[in-house]
Amino acid sequence: MRTKTKQNPVHVVTLGCSKNVVDSEVLMKQLDANGLPVVHNKDFSQADTVIINTCGFIKDAKEESIDTILRHVKAKKQGLLKHVYVMGCLSERYKSDLRKEIPGVDEYFGCNDLKEIINTLGYDYKANLAGERILTTPSHYAYLKISEGCDRKCSFCAIPLMRGRYKSRPVEDILLETKKLVSSGVKELMLIAQDLTYYGVDICGKQNLAELLELLTDTKGLKWIRLHYAYPAGFPKDVLRVMHERSNICRYLDIPFQHINGQVLKKMHRGITGKQTYELIEMFRKRIPDLTLRTTLMTGHPGEGDKEFEELMLFVERIQFDRLGVFAYSEEEDTFGARNLNDEVPEEIKNLRAERIMEMQRGISHNLNLSKVGKSIDVIIDRKEGDFYVGRSEGDSPEVDNEVLVHSNSSLKTGEFYKVKITAAEEYDLHAEYIQ
Repeated sequence: MRTKTKQNPVHVVTLGCSKNVVDSEVLMKQLDANGLPVVHNKDFSQADTVIINTCGFIKDAKEESIDTILRHVKAKKQGLLKHVYVMGCLSERYKSDLRKEIPGVDEYFGCNDLKEIINTLGYDYKANLAGERILTTPSHYAYLKISEGCDRKCSFCAIPLMRGRYKSRPVEDILLETKKLVSSGVKELMLIAQDLTYYGVDICGKQNLAELLELLTDTKGLKWIRLHYAYPAGFPKDVLRVMHERSNICRYLDIPFQHINGQVLKKMHRGITGKQTYELIEMFRKRIPDLTLRTTLMTGHPGEGDKEFEELMLFVERIQFDRLGVFAYSEEEDTFGARNLNDEVPEEIKNLRAERIMEMQRGISHNLNLSKVGKSIDVIIDRKEGDFYVGRSEGDSPEVDNEVLVHSNSSLKTGEFYKVKITAAEEYDLHAEYIQ
């Protein structure tokens, strides 16, 4: 393989979820190890080559990916770029169609074609770099992917079509990567997977997330571990035991419930009833009273009429979720929903229902934040903006949750933990003063 020096950087563009972020970071490490300078999500004016890591989850994500591809292909035609490559979920699922519709791309790759990407660029894939990557997040936190793919059969979801069957990463690999990340300065890890709670079933015949967490919490220097994307059906209760026992597991759980109506849940193939959902949340709050609960809901799924939607609204009102997001149902090709269910709810109604839920959630979030005024909490500082520092509490994940705006006469360091007192509250943010 040839070696290049003094090149313009390769520009990596990442779209979609945190799992794509990790894939891009691994790719960037491989490029860097081959002597190629790399930049991430920046102006491509100084780059010869752009690699776009796409998302194909829902309609809006697909459109954003296609628009990004077209924009870079146009720049290539104008002589501003030499090469455009596309990877990720959209490319995995629609590779043949994309080649026909957008032939200006040099090559399309799927989700698991890292070695082929490196080889196509004319370089060596370095197997000895397992567990290493160039972080695109601030140096004090990182995402840690513990599996690939998904074995769930949700009627609306195309992830298994793009990412394949569930494949747990070996415990040894996860622990090695964790040690490398912490030794580089990472203090907070967000555990991610399409379904955290299924971890281990494919390699040891049982859910093994609790055991993995026990091992991870022993990592010296790791201050916070945060759990994202748990699945409600068959939730492994021993995870709550470990969360209670280990202080460096955040009292935080991201668990998409999607809906509460029994018939809608059945059509979604979620494997859980509305009654079981309420019982599960009751158990969470009984065992971990200070738990921050984040969920995602869906409006307009086939079978959701006005009555079913009002039941969903009542669910949000009763539970008072700390954090909540909403998607309008998007019919995805080749899913069970697209093949067997009638997409009967008009787009306008889907979106109006989503807006109603978020309007209610804004009030809930504001009230929950107001209840924290006067209390002292620990925060980690992410950055400084103007006259204040931007931090997060144990109940806040980067990018998606609340922020704590800290006012301090003392200089605070990014990536360090501080005690602050909450002085004021907004719908999604808190104001605080540094006290220690």
